[in-house]
Amino acid sequence: MFPYAAYLRVYEPVTAFQEPARTLWTAYAESRRRPRRIRALGVEHRDAAHRLAAAPLEVVPDRESRDAYVRRLDDMIYVCPWETRLRSWIAFERFRDEQPLGVASAFVPPPQAERIAQAFERWKRAGRPLRPHILTSTWHVPLDWFVPFVRTERSLTLGVPEPDDPACDHAAQGPATAAPARTLLYVTSMGEARRRVDHALPVVRENLGDGSGDVYLLSAGRLETLSRWLAEFHPRALVELDYGGLVHLLDDEALRADESVAEMSVALTGMQRGEVELTVAMYKRLLARWRPVRALESAN
Repeated sequence: MFPYAAYLRVYEPVTAFQEPARTLWTAYAESRRRPRRIRALGVEHRDAAHRLAAAPLEVVPDRESRDAYVRRLDDMIYVCPWETRLRSWIAFERFRDEQPLGVASAFVPPPQAERIAQAFERWKRAGRPLRPHILTSTWHVPLDWFVPFVRTERSLTLGVPEPDDPACDHAAQGPATAAPARTLLYVTSMGEARRRVDHALPVVRENLGDGSGDVYLLSAGRLETLSRWLAEFHPRALVELDYGGLVHLLDDEALRADESVAEMSVALTGMQRGEVELTVAMYKRLLARWRPVRALESAN
């Protein structure tokens, strides 16, 4: 878990879970002791920080998390399990694949890394689920994540930090005025998300290609990966884009002005209609908005 990350989440109807998970998640949703929606991300971050500060480093927790994000709509409970252990395994596997051996070994000693890899292999061989309900992206929102949503599904909350809130210290060092209630979210139905992605796929393939280069650019390949991920969940699930910790890198004016989803929609419409100037203008605006945020990764 990184503090400056965005998240794409799927909330499935509690009835989509098999027993005993269905009963457990139903009871969890009614519990007063679970982290409330507005505080849950902070709890996730603190748990991750404690693991990373442990000696030795706890890359992957020994047990799967029993927490989840919860939504309610039309008397139905929707659940998005944190699946911290699974997500940690996937993230560590990706880290080892992307980094030179010497770099990876500097962070995690080879014997520990091998134990983690073996545990994940046992999980796979047991036929356990390998698709998490949550995708994570550090330092930016991938352009393909904007495709499943429309502007009217946007929800912006600009919290004001309390005097004793540690976020005030961060705000004094940069442009953000962070607070626990500071969020930028989009939520849509699974049906709409799939329809929009499927509609965009041939348009993007024809105009931008499958894409195997810059990970920050939109491509049919990345949209196909997103489409396959969405297809693995219940058709009546909810899909949520959460700017997460990225809201702490943007001031109030920048968040109010952020129309990335709308700009992506206009760019796709321009592609479909052959309106090159409009498409290029929207695409450049998207890239220009997120380039300074991504640059903070190198500065950090």
